[in-house]
Amino acid sequence: MEDGQTIKNVKNRPNVVYINVDDLGWKDLGFMDEGYFETPHIDRFSKSGITFTNAYASAANCAPSRACLMTGQYSSRHGIYTVSPSARGKADTRKLIPIKNNDSLKSTTKTLADMFKMAGYTTGTFGKWHLGSDPLRQGFDVNVGGSLRGNPGKEGYFSPYKIDNIENGPEGEHLTDRLTTEAIRFLRQNKNNPFFLYLPFYSVHTPIMAKEDLIKKYRAKTKNPLNINPTYAAMVETMDDNVGKLLNELDALGLTKNTIVVFTSDNGGIRSIAPQNPLRAGKGSYYEGGTRVPCIIRWPGMVDPGTRSDEPIINIDFFPTFQEILKTDFEGREFDGKSILPVLEGGNMAERPLFWHFPIYLQSYDRAKDDGRDSLFRTRPGSTVLFEGWKLHYYYEDQGIELYYLPDDPGERKNKAEEVPEKMEALMKKLKTWQAMVKAPIPTELNTDYMPKN
Repeated sequence: MEDGQTIKNVKNRPNVVYINVDDLGWKDLGFMDEGYFETPHIDRFSKSGITFTNAYASAANCAPSRACLMTGQYSSRHGIYTVSPSARGKADTRKLIPIKNNDSLKSTTKTLADMFKMAGYTTGTFGKWHLGSDPLRQGFDVNVGGSLRGNPGKEGYFSPYKIDNIENGPEGEHLTDRLTTEAIRFLRQNKNNPFFLYLPFYSVHTPIMAKEDLIKKYRAKTKNPLNINPTYAAMVETMDDNVGKLLNELDALGLTKNTIVVFTSDNGGIRSIAPQNPLRAGKGSYYEGGTRVPCIIRWPGMVDPGTRSDEPIINIDFFPTFQEILKTDFEGREFDGKSILPVLEGGNMAERPLFWHFPIYLQSYDRAKDDGRDSLFRTRPGSTVLFEGWKLHYYYEDQGIELYYLPDDPGERKNKAEEVPEKMEALMKKLKTWQAMVKAPIPTELNTDYMPKN
């Protein structure tokens, strides 16, 4: 690490590229899965940096995860728990009135992009924003394709596009290709100045659609033990190809050595499209399949190439990490994450619990395949804490408790709440203490439309 005197010179600070793939599951990469996905560029990229095997999103779906990333704070502080509304599913199946949900960050909330601008960086976002109508009012200098929209729309991956803040390309142009082209243009324009490039691809979010030649390629594969959707796998390959284009451009511009590149996802994948076995459930669930995500960080000269870490990290850690790297003051912000700089430097972090709070409802995608606690909802109101490998789920409708030891049971199948009551009680105490600290709203009001099934 450069000394404090040197890093105050903005021209010597590292550039940052943050690639945030939408709904990419923990195992949906070639070097992580069982031979179906083909992602040669990301596979090669993983060998140049550090891969975190226990990386987490701070929420199990899009908007709250992104809000947490951009603020460095848990959802209870900014009030974004889901994509509105919070009362999802049929009214007569919800026992409680869910907590009201916000769909955008407040205009006064300073974001990660604001912090980079304070440090003298040029900031650009290319793709899905989902936290307000205009990211130019939330810290970015350049915006292509970002607004409050959460997906590209029906048949929306090919031009003419249905998203905001983008000009149509030639008919049939692919959105992921186009966003990468715009990101590369930003690199070229800012190669001599420090920059923060946020690349939140709309892909691989639904609608599941891809280039026809790649769909045919994956349909022809005979080895597909998890029955992964071939069109989805084709989407993943297109995303990988574009990550490769961006990394190659960093090389061509001579920027690689002074650029931190983060590759990750905003939440787990949709289980009915791409199961994350052995992890349970998927997007929208607070079992591991919904919150554990791929994460690779490359920082030449700082991070040892080809390393792996099982250190639990969470996406709210990135704000304080970048703040420490830039040595930028950010007064008035109480961060819930911790800087992971010690891990990037080859050390360890102190053990700390990770928390999730979801005081609302999220209906099922596929009753037969979601693998949740019940078939009607991916998640009912509840909270979760993870500490030293032990993970506790607490549900507000029935005060149900589930306790799992992930090193032995990553699929969260063996509930040990009754077997290890002292561990359950210790984690419940941590959860309640944390809830009080962040003023987490607890749903208690009964829903008069609820009709219990006998």
